[in-house]
Parts: sequence; structure tokens; C-alpha cells
Amino acid sequence: MIPLSWLIGLSAVVFAIGVVGVLVRRNALVIFMSIELMLNAANLSFVAFGHRLGSPDGQALVFFVMAVAAAEVAVGLAIIVAIFRLRRRLSVDDLNLMRW
Repeated sequence: MIPLSWLIGLSAVVFAIGVVGVLVRRNALVIFMSIELMLNAANLSFVAFGHRLGSPDGQALVFFVMAVAAAEVAVGLAIIVAIFRLRRRLSVDDLNLMRW
């Protein structure tokens, strides 16, 4: 049996890697993958706490987070592809299309 502290520590490390990826990288695809890392870190902590408490609520929350992540992938990749077709670059420093 893996201790809860190890699972939460792993979740924190994966979440921190995702945050660093969002803050440091300027490529839209890398930022997108970093956000997915943060969502997966939250999923790991939900499952770990649900297992610790003996409740399937953590797994139910993971189901909803995965549904939101799937919608994010569909919409996000469509936006990224549209911007790439328009600009031929994916640097987020150059993007100000969403501004008023």
C-alpha cells in the first residue's frame, strides 16, 4: 500500500511541473500540455483522498474533470489550429487576437 503522503507529494510535483510549464514556455501547445498536467495532478489527489476515505466520490470527481479536459482539448486545439493557420506561429507573446 502506497502512503497517502507519497501520492500527494507526487501530485504536488506534477502540478508544479505544469505551473512551471505555463509560466516559462511561450509555445501555445506546451502551455496546453502543461494545463493538462495540472488537471492530471488534481485527478491523482482526488483519487488518493477518495481511496483513503473509502469513498468513490474522488473517482466521480475525476470523471467530471476528464469530461472538462476533453472539452478543453476540443475547443483549445481548434483555437490553436485556427491561430496557426492565420499567423503561421504559435508564440503566445505575439497573440493579441482576443483583445478588444
